[in-house]
Amino acid sequence: MPINITMPRLSDTMEQGTVVKWHVNTGDSVSPGDVIADIETDKATMELEAFDEGTVAALAIEEGQTISVGETIVVLAEEGEDAEEAAKSLSASGGSGKSESAAASESGSDAPAPSSSGSATAVQEPPQTSSESTERVFASPLARKIAEEHNVDLGSISGSGPSGRIVKKDVEAAIGNGTAAGTAAPQQTQQASAPAPAPMPAVGATLESKNVALNNMRSTIAKRLVESKTTIPHYQVTVSARMDALLALREELNEQLSTHGVKLSVNDFLVRACAIAMHQHPFINSSWNPQGPSIELHGHVNVGVAVALPEERGGGLVVATINNADQIGLRQISAETKRLAKKAREKGLSPEELSGSTFTISNLGMFGVDHFTAIINPPNAAILAVGRSIEKPFVEYDEDGTPELVIGHEMSMTISSDHRIIDGAMAAAYLNTVKQLLESPASLLV
Repeated sequence: MPINITMPRLSDTMEQGTVVKWHVNTGDSVSPGDVIADIETDKATMELEAFDEGTVAALAIEEGQTISVGETIVVLAEEGEDAEEAAKSLSASGGSGKSESAAASESGSDAPAPSSSGSATAVQEPPQTSSESTERVFASPLARKIAEEHNVDLGSISGSGPSGRIVKKDVEAAIGNGTAAGTAAPQQTQQASAPAPAPMPAVGATLESKNVALNNMRSTIAKRLVESKTTIPHYQVTVSARMDALLALREELNEQLSTHGVKLSVNDFLVRACAIAMHQHPFINSSWNPQGPSIELHGHVNVGVAVALPEERGGGLVVATINNADQIGLRQISAETKRLAKKAREKGLSPEELSGSTFTISNLGMFGVDHFTAIINPPNAAILAVGRSIEKPFVEYDEDGTPELVIGHEMSMTISSDHRIIDGAMAAAYLNTVKQLLESPASLLV
């Protein structure tokens, strides 16, 4: 009997999906855990894994086409079944047939239940962490089997399949990296850097006039930001912080931690400072509840970090979530930020990694930006826009009160706030607390 694989629901707000790239052709054999296609959702581009074994009898749509959740995209012929006969089920089903595995993917029976809210960041409880038992880790049966055979701890692996599900190639990669049970995979240490200068155009070169259709992610970004700007009363407050002590501490720590493969960024210190400051200013870590209405103060601090996607992945911007950022140290923040950014740019983040933020940071300092303002990421009450550290002259006074001119570094921070929740004095007080933490960075180590 043919197996119809349908477009799964890969995010809580997904209604349609686009096949960006097929990894299989008609006649290919597939096994559970094999990646059959890259699917673009309204939030990211993710890999679609096969959960059944068979031969590809028909591909229902071409690359670049969009199809609704629940409609057939691939037909598999089981062992001993004629592929041509199996392909006929595509027209017979009207594109709506579902295999058991596809239906499970859509309903989320093998993944965390999606948020009931239509907002991309409405999930308020953080996802299960890798420190929990492997019975709570979402992995394909084949991935579990291979992990058990090679004594690999599934909790130490980041899944690349739908909803963060661990697939066969994730386990094989962990085996190749020597990730044994209870041992976390090594973290990437590459820091974000400014883009290389674009080459100069040829003399007389002209630009091409064309109309560019919106992909699913860009459509969602446009819709959500218009909604944010038109329904949330934005206002901005800016504070500048001296960065000399932090830059010196960062250099010292990176030198000491270099043998451990750790390289802290300024943004790592910023995430921790923003998270710790929430304990003194809880209204910054809140959301507007239209039912009532009321203000919902969150008991956990999940900091969202904006990640720009490369053009080859369709461009756009996603917000990766660092859960419980006030409870973890700089090394953990650094490792998690690098992991999320790398995964976002190469594979795409799971719905759980994209949701649940209670505050967002957008840092354009590595692109040479001095100052900018950002649009609030609903349902957050605020977002912090951060520029680069600028070298400039300052007047300081010695013990005798004599002024002297010194050269130092200063960084601009601008918070955009929801005026229904946060008054100007609240925003200013929060920024000044963050400023104090950055200017006395040793406090961020404890």
